[in-house]
Amino acid sequence: MVLAAVTQEVAGGRPFTQINSFLETKLPQAARSDKPANSGPTQAPPGQEGTKSPLDSHKAGAPSQAPGCGTRRAERGSRAQRPLGLKTGGRRAQEEGPGEPPPPPELALLPPPPPPTPATPTPSASNLDLGEQRERWETFQKRQKLTSEGAAKLLLDTFEYQGLVKHTGGCHCGAVRFEVWASADLHIFDCNCSICKKKQNRHFIVPASRFKLLKGAEHITTYTFNTHKAQHTFCKRCGVQSFYTPRSNPGGFGIAPHCLDEGTVRSMVTEEFNGSDWEKAMKEHKTIKNMSKE
Repeated sequence: MVLAAVTQEVAGGRPFTQINSFLETKLPQAARSDKPANSGPTQAPPGQEGTKSPLDSHKAGAPSQAPGCGTRRAERGSRAQRPLGLKTGGRRAQEEGPGEPPPPPELALLPPPPPPTPATPTPSASNLDLGEQRERWETFQKRQKLTSEGAAKLLLDTFEYQGLVKHTGGCHCGAVRFEVWASADLHIFDCNCSICKKKQNRHFIVPASRFKLLKGAEHITTYTFNTHKAQHTFCKRCGVQSFYTPRSNPGGFGIAPHCLDEGTVRSMVTEEFNGSDWEKAMKEHKTIKNMSKE
């Protein structure tokens, strides 16, 4: 209400001095005093002067300092007593990042791993203990024009294939070359089946372990028919079949004797094989099926 009256006086254009006098007449004494009207002490009702409320007791026993001041002072004191260099969980410790975690107790007790064992070098023929045979060995290598590995292979083959000789051969153009260990006296089969008759496929049979293709695998192509067990391989450049895989011995090779190099064949014996009646001929023959076995 007083505010509405003041607003009307100001709107009417009355001076501020008159407005001040107006306020003094309108406002009560309690509103214009600097202190609240009830700022004095509260008097207790008659008969209750000696009693105190629980709130008064709490005020009387409360410490003079504000709550929490002692706790903050104790924290400041504890921080002051911390040794230098001790990292805390504050911003500085977060900026420095976590340190390297200690290893687990069970890993800390394990001994360090041993260093890797160096590989033992494979001795070559040059540092083998040949004793008095060294000069003979080196002379053999030079005479045969072989490496140490080649000379060892030749001697081992000769020992393992006792009574056999190493034959070499190949196709007409020389793209395909092979070696085979067989007897110097060859047992030749002359087959009259439909394909062997047309290409005059006379051959002797050896186990696969005694045959080695020296070169020309990329020049070889294969023809099969009927049961596809026989692999008729030949050079795709000159067309010559110097060896193949026979149906009678799929675990071995049939070698054409007329494709061998000269000098290793001592004799040849030819046996006719009735391949046109193949099942009956295989049943009646006693040795041909075992010729590819060791």
